[in-house]
Amino acid sequence: MTVTTEKLLTAEDLHHLSSQDVRGELLRGVLCETMPAGVRHGKTVIKLSFRLEAFVEPRQMGTILASDVGFLLEKEPDTVREPDVAFISARRLPLDQDVPGFFDGPPDLAVEIASPSDSPRQLFDKARMWISFGVPLVWTVDPEARTIDVHQPNQPLIRLSTDDTLDGGQVLPGFTCTVGDLF
Repeated sequence: MTVTTEKLLTAEDLHHLSSQDVRGELLRGVLCETMPAGVRHGKTVIKLSFRLEAFVEPRQMGTILASDVGFLLEKEPDTVREPDVAFISARRLPLDQDVPGFFDGPPDLAVEIASPSDSPRQLFDKARMWISFGVPLVWTVDPEARTIDVHQPNQPLIRLSTDDTLDGGQVLPGFTCTVGDLF
């Protein structure tokens, strides 16, 4: 991730830049450009998104979103972050509501999948950032180690490996998946 230091940008500026093929996030008005993450990363995004969508859609629980969807978390200066996978409950985003820009607020579930350049500390920091903005459930996925860390406010970190079962807790009650099936 490259940090560009110029004038502080707004969420509207970022949305405009995306139409010019500039990809990134805003951290308190500062553009942080992101780069493509690779095949392993993309494959993990799809596998997890598919399983979540197959669970959520028939139950009309909400919306599953994959990479490149921005969440406006702070204003003046603006912070827009994009998890690799996200869930927003139907209570917060009605199924028939169209949102052409960024979602105003955090998701109910944020999933960060380690890119080849991410250190374990960076992945942990991303999870803590989502928690600090009120996300009740965050999963950090390490495709190389084949583990998933489950983060929740005021709860100890839980590390799951390939034979363990990932569940949706109170955010996605009834969702389960064997961790190894995601790799």
